[in-house]
Amino acid sequence: MATIPLVSLGCSGLSMPVIGMGTSVYPPADPETIISAILEAIKAGYRHFDTAFAYGSEKPLGQAIAEALRLGLIKSRDELFITTKLFTAFADRDQVVPAMKMSLQNLQLEYVDMYLIHWPLKLSQLVRQTPVPREYVQPLDIKGVWEGMEECQNLGLTKGIGVSNFSCNKLEELLSIAKIPPAVNQVEMSPLWNQKKLLEYCKAKGIHITAYSPLGANGTKWGDNRIVECDVLQEIATARGKTTAQVSLRWVYQQGVSLVTKSFNKERMRQNLEIFDWSLSEEELKKISELPQRKCVLFASILGPHDIVLELDSEL
Repeated sequence: MATIPLVSLGCSGLSMPVIGMGTSVYPPADPETIISAILEAIKAGYRHFDTAFAYGSEKPLGQAIAEALRLGLIKSRDELFITTKLFTAFADRDQVVPAMKMSLQNLQLEYVDMYLIHWPLKLSQLVRQTPVPREYVQPLDIKGVWEGMEECQNLGLTKGIGVSNFSCNKLEELLSIAKIPPAVNQVEMSPLWNQKKLLEYCKAKGIHITAYSPLGANGTKWGDNRIVECDVLQEIATARGKTTAQVSLRWVYQQGVSLVTKSFNKERMRQNLEIFDWSLSEEELKKISELPQRKCVLFASILGPHDIVLELDSEL
């Protein structure tokens, strides 16, 4: 079983495994498949699991945790680091704590380790498919919602709080009113979307970045195969005796961030953890830094062909 390094999350006092397993599944999978994959991940050494109300995977993750305890794969829930996220339709001051409690009920847990605002926007109602109609999308009341997030931490429902998909502008606005600063900003990041400016900003402010879609979300309606089929990454991988995915994940790790990977294939689960006993050279890092950058397309897949993103934040 692999041993995964921990990263300290600034002034929060928390430590988090630098690799987590994501549970957002596209196309959707049945609960039994998700539970089985999580149990295999625990056997492989994963101890950080990333979920969200929007993913529909909180209940299967909770069932998998209970089963792992029953089977003795883990001795206590405290061995795990669980992240979940506030759904955008619940992004109101008075709905944050009830939403947190609903997620805890789904997970069969008394607390989570990290609770994130999923998106820097508000949906006026629940949606079950994308793209979201324009009239449903509203600006986020950052002050009110963050007060609700802080209450969740003060009540012991979560050990830490943070955000997801926040730009420098949105973080600046949040930091100006926060009593508890965000510990984490989870964003899309890969060799082809290196988030250089955001990374520098978050490091200066003591906010840890977690990268999702570090392999480009190949196989989803918003991702592509440009990372797994990148000639430069393939060349480095061949020379190193590694996979292209391992080179990409190692690059992300060497940026000083943590990452969330997702694979239900047992062999790839293990390969994704085999990035800690070697490192990319300065020359290899330079080659990767020169790769053409792609714009984040996840927002567009959710919001559709609108200018909402620009209206909400010019840097998103």
